[in-house]
Amino acid sequence: MTGESANTQHPLPESLGIVGSGTIARGLAALAARHGPVILCARSPASAERTRGYLDADAVEVTCEQGCLAETSFVIEAIVEEHAAKAALFGELGEVLGPETVLATTTSSLSANELASESGRPERFAALHVFNPVTKMALVELAFPAAASEDTRARARALCEALGKTAVEVPDTPGFVVNRLLFPYLFDAVALLERTGMEPAAVDTCMKLGAAHPLGPLALLDLVGLDVAQAIGRTIGAEVPARLEALVAEGALGRKSGRGFHTYER
Repeated sequence: MTGESANTQHPLPESLGIVGSGTIARGLAALAARHGPVILCARSPASAERTRGYLDADAVEVTCEQGCLAETSFVIEAIVEEHAAKAALFGELGEVLGPETVLATTTSSLSANELASESGRPERFAALHVFNPVTKMALVELAFPAAASEDTRARARALCEALGKTAVEVPDTPGFVVNRLLFPYLFDAVALLERTGMEPAAVDTCMKLGAAHPLGPLALLDLVGLDVAQAIGRTIGAEVPARLEALVAEGALGRKSGRGFHTYER
C-alpha cells in the first residue's frame, strides 16, 4: 500500500508527536507516517541523526527540540522502560504541551495510574502498549488511569483504529495481559538452558515446530531486548534468570546489540 492511499483511507485523527528514538519509537513513526505527518523528538542530536537514517524524511520530521511538539494534539512517549526516566520526561513535556494534548506511554509493564500521576495531566493520559515489530503486530494493549476522561479514551481508541491496530482494553496491572503471561514462559526457557545445557537454537526449534510458535522463546527475548526483558521481569515480580542477568551485564542485549542468546549480523 502506498503512503498516499493509506493517508486517504485512514488519516490520522490527531497531530501526532512521538518521543524516543529506539525500536518502538521508530516503528511507531514509520507506521503513523503512512497515515499523516508525524514529529519524532529524539533525546539528543546524535540520536536524532541516527534516527533520520531509519525513516522517510518526507514523512517524519525528526528533531531533538521538544518545542516542536507544542502544536501536537497527541504525544506518545517511547523511551527506556524506567519509571524515573519517564517521570522526568513528563515533567519536561508539561512545559511544552498544550492543555488539551493527550500524553500516552508505550510502557509494557509500568503502572498507568502511577505514570499518569507523574504526567501532571492524568485526565489526558493513556497507556498504548504496542508490540515489536510495530508495523506488523496488530495488537495494542490499551490501559487508562482512573482519572482519564471519556474524551481521552475515545481519542486513544480512534488513533489505534487509524493506525490499523486492534485495541484491547486491559486492566492497569503490572505487565498488563501479554507480558504477565508471556514472560514467565520466556524465563522458564532460559532456566531450562541453565539446567540442561541445551543450545538456544534447539530450544527455539522445539517450540517453533512442536507448538507452532512463529519465534522460539530465546529468539523472542533477543527481539524484545534482554535489558527490556529484565526490566519487565522485575516489574511483574518474575524471577529473572541468572544467565539473562549476566548477558545484560555484558552488554549482550539481543538483536539491537548483535548478540544475546543468539548472534546477529549488524
